[in-house]
Amino acid sequence: MLSILFGLTSALTWGAADFCGGLASRKVKAYQAVLFGEVVGLALLLVAALFIGEPPLSWSAWLMCTIAGSMGVLGLLLFFLAMAKGQMSVAAPVSALTAAILPVIVGSLLEGFPGGLTFIGFALALTAIWFISQPDGGPKSLRLRLADLSLPLIAGISFGVYLILIYRGSQNGLFWPMVSSRLAGVVTMMIYTLVTRQPFLPPKSVWPLLILNGVLDVSGNGLYILAGQAGRMDVAAVLASLYPASTVVLAGLFLHERLSRLQLDGILAALAATVLMTV
Repeated sequence: MLSILFGLTSALTWGAADFCGGLASRKVKAYQAVLFGEVVGLALLLVAALFIGEPPLSWSAWLMCTIAGSMGVLGLLLFFLAMAKGQMSVAAPVSALTAAILPVIVGSLLEGFPGGLTFIGFALALTAIWFISQPDGGPKSLRLRLADLSLPLIAGISFGVYLILIYRGSQNGLFWPMVSSRLAGVVTMMIYTLVTRQPFLPPKSVWPLLILNGVLDVSGNGLYILAGQAGRMDVAAVLASLYPASTVVLAGLFLHERLSRLQLDGILAALAATVLMTV
């Protein structure tokens, strides 16, 4: 039950972080929002790790978390690039679904079959992720080309690898795994910014929103790690991947965006999936 609770709370927190990041991205470049959020998170985590005195990671765990952090921000960059190319109706559901499927496959191989009801819950949750991630109720066209799928698929694989590696590298710690991951993310984003010769800092007017985004994102990561420590990786990853539900609900509450019938069905499917995974 702790794993279920942490996983769902991670989804709520990550969804809120995406909502704040989405609002900020209307006023700044997406890469600036990502970089600023990574830096804020790293500063908070360093203070927490040093203050609490958590034991340091082994080199193997540090390496896994470092790779996880680089893959996570790479996925974000590819995802935003796909969105910029007008592939929103494909990018959001494909990347989210791919990110959730990979931990299910790896978890089943490493930890054994999770059980019939839990597996049905996985199927419902994956369906829910697809439905909820659809903008305006669904794609405008069902004609998908390989070129349209390539960036979202690679982004989703990057996210899925992040979920797997951060789980594997955080079995004996909470803050230092996130410090390692976040440090790698900051370095990756700084290299990208330097190579593309773009400004580092966003306008000060959006700093409060970006700081909130960073705090929520770090909280979501921590809750996912706790979910993995308390239970199976695949359960934690699938529940955490329901974060689009939180984003669309917040958009409805604060931006008065109407939820489509497909998104409402997705939220109901997510609730049913959660019930099945707790049985």
